[in-house]
Amino acid sequence: MDWKTSKRLLPLSLFYNANVAFALASLKGVNIPMYIALKRLTPLAVLIVGLFLGKSKPSSQVTLSVLLIALGVIIAALGDFSFDPLGYMLALTSVAFQTAYLVLVERSALEDGLSSIELMLYNSILSLPFLLLLVFGIKELPFAGLLLLQKMQGFNFLLLFVFSLIMGIVLNYTMFLCTSVNSALTTTIVGVLKGVGTTTLGFLVLGGVKVHALNVTGLTINTCGGIWYSLAKYNQKQKRKIVKQEDEQEPASKWSS
Repeated sequence: MDWKTSKRLLPLSLFYNANVAFALASLKGVNIPMYIALKRLTPLAVLIVGLFLGKSKPSSQVTLSVLLIALGVIIAALGDFSFDPLGYMLALTSVAFQTAYLVLVERSALEDGLSSIELMLYNSILSLPFLLLLVFGIKELPFAGLLLLQKMQGFNFLLLFVFSLIMGIVLNYTMFLCTSVNSALTTTIVGVLKGVGTTTLGFLVLGGVKVHALNVTGLTINTCGGIWYSLAKYNQKQKRKIVKQEDEQEPASKWSS
């Protein structure tokens, strides 16, 4: 652990915890499918922030695919009969915080040269003081501790509890890895495609959500935008490989001649 690095990564940890807090709070007023749909506005926010930070302008296909994703979110939201203004506001605030910490993860990986595991370690340790203050501040510890001890006596709960911890570790690691290796925008687009499955399960498994034609239409448009983005980024990568190979072959051909 390095003190200077810790100070630089402190905002990242703050945004990360704020994103989680606002996301959980929004679920009290927003159903799972619409929550996922609102979170899919993150790619558009990341794209806008990247332009303000002076990143290279994305290709027209990337821009159009992200706009298509956002259009799908708006159409899906129009079919939400259980509209809760506070829940929507909390979810959109979570989008802003998620955008901020993903951009910071990308910059930290580039500027500080930190690996995914190092970023996750710093984020976890820096998160502990804020989470402890929150637990003591809302007086959750006595109640939650007692309830946890009671539940631990059941094997099924213990198994699911350990499994959820492992999944949380894997999720955070892969998220930091994807953002470090690719970009913040790519991570959010992958999240959009993942959200398709979550939204579908939310409709079918959880119940209490009325399926509307606008929801299905918005989800379909959203998915098409995610696939379009993936294809556009893949084509860009293939073009870079071809250009790199040509640049490497050119000096060799000159030398042989």
